[in-house]
Amino acid sequence: MMNRYGLLIGLILLLASCRAKPGTAEAKERTRTDSTVVQQQAQFPFPEIPATLTEPEARKAWLLIHYWEQFDFADTTLVNNRDVTEQGFVNFIALLADGTTPEELTRESLENWCAGFVGKEHARQVLTQTADSYLFNPNSPFYNEALYGMYLEALLSKLPQTDAMRSAYRFKLELVRRNNVGDKATDFVYYLSDGTRHTLAATPVKNDRLLLMFYDPECESCHEVLLQMAADTALAEAVRAGKLSVLAVYTEGNEEAWRKALPDMPGGWTVGNDREAVKTGALYDLKAMPSLYLLDGQKTVLLKDAAYEKIRATLAL
Repeated sequence: MMNRYGLLIGLILLLASCRAKPGTAEAKERTRTDSTVVQQQAQFPFPEIPATLTEPEARKAWLLIHYWEQFDFADTTLVNNRDVTEQGFVNFIALLADGTTPEELTRESLENWCAGFVGKEHARQVLTQTADSYLFNPNSPFYNEALYGMYLEALLSKLPQTDAMRSAYRFKLELVRRNNVGDKATDFVYYLSDGTRHTLAATPVKNDRLLLMFYDPECESCHEVLLQMAADTALAEAVRAGKLSVLAVYTEGNEEAWRKALPDMPGGWTVGNDREAVKTGALYDLKAMPSLYLLDGQKTVLLKDAAYEKIRATLAL
């Protein structure tokens, strides 16, 4: 993924410009100049914000609603130019996710964007992949499940009912909507090494905190995180002292590999095998492993798919 931060400053300057009196020659010329500079730098066809809009909030709202109007989704050469398409997309989502954009404006802007490309096969393929890479990839600096969910809703609202991809997009949306912060974590069955059957809902929790980890010992990133957690003396002491419980659940189908790695798991943890129930039932989003959740004693989600460092900081270990 390319670094796409460079033109955000120019876009902010565009939004903040035109403080001159509306309708004056100075205001009109400044609008044209700022728009031209940003377009030349970003190579993206930003629409020209009306000079009558002088407040940054109003300029931003107008820009977001009309953001893609000058972009030719039918031009495959333009769509394939990453310096145009990806840079434009990054600026777009940065504005949507800056913490000040009302949800209604975000949804309208996303719907306008989706309406522009749904009927253009190549543009749709490129832009849906771009959205997946930037908004739904945990390694992306723009990773944002809430915005991704709104994008999927906008996309589904513009797709024909007969579109072959509707079920795939709907499946992704349902997955994104599950196990969010404040929700009750989806229950599932897991088995201990002695074969006894247990459920998440009935798993006892010490001190109202449960660290739930979905893992695969044959996954390199899982192995690294497990080593980090096993070496964390503060975590070990918290488990020993009953300050929290840890439930590690193997989600893949190789029971031999799971059993072989059991001796390496830290003491005091509950370690189970779900026999692929979570994955096959799409009960949790396992796009990146390990997947860590922090739950309370009632199994309400406090942190979703969070980095171990964030969970550790929340627990004040």
